[in-house]
Amino acid sequence: MDRHITLLDGAMGTSLWALTEDKQPVWRYNMLAPDLVHQVHRDMIAAGADMILSNTFGANGPEVKRTAYTVEQAVREGMAIAKDAAQGKAKVLLDIGPLTGLLEPYGDIEEDECEEIYAQMLEAGVKEQPDGIFLETFIDLNMLSVAARCAVRYDLPLYLSMSFEKVGKTMMGNSVCDMVEALAPLHPAALGLNCSMGPELCLPVLKAFRQHTDLPLLFKPNAGLPQMVDGKAVSPYTPEMFGRDMTPALAYASFVGGCCGTTCAHIAALRDVVRHEQG
Repeated sequence: MDRHITLLDGAMGTSLWALTEDKQPVWRYNMLAPDLVHQVHRDMIAAGADMILSNTFGANGPEVKRTAYTVEQAVREGMAIAKDAAQGKAKVLLDIGPLTGLLEPYGDIEEDECEEIYAQMLEAGVKEQPDGIFLETFIDLNMLSVAARCAVRYDLPLYLSMSFEKVGKTMMGNSVCDMVEALAPLHPAALGLNCSMGPELCLPVLKAFRQHTDLPLLFKPNAGLPQMVDGKAVSPYTPEMFGRDMTPALAYASFVGGCCGTTCAHIAALRDVVRHEQG
């Protein structure tokens, strides 16, 4: 394989929740338990991650205003923790996710309001000098397009990811082709998918990306669909299973990692598979 593969990290949210009984929106741990956030980042880097995502996924205005914190505080703290944990051993990407509401006409968020929310997060995060911006888990292409248009103003590598169903479309009905047509003109560093399902079920969507674009692709699926065992959500994919089922994706994706349920052990297993495939 002559194409270099960059290893992304695993799940921040489920990894943090596994470390504490006090289940909080995960961005709050930047202030409440920064040592735990630091630990997850360090563990992911030790497992082989070349890039880690800041713990800022849901730290947007509508969510943060319900607390005593500010967006600037939550985002900058998340970035600072990640950079301190990385110590130059891994790149740090400013991680931003979708809003919990929907854009008009499906919801009550106006496009101008949406742009202001993302501009606020981006302005705060860029002050901490990230190595790139990662927009992930979007199901509405219009919302992702708003966020991406804000992000390209900063002239940083831009990674764009949506969450797809087995039918090959997002919950809002956006297809792989729709995403490529709308976002490829922004010249992102990579396009792809994250979350949703396990690697095996996500693979057809990844293949569809390759059919529609020559851009680098990213692939960050879940450790399968969680199952309830003794009242707790358990991911069905062991690290070994995850590494095995991620192997076919290496023929298509240049950036690979894990989403919900993936631990540093899953990333270590994926690291071993990548090293074997690259010789």
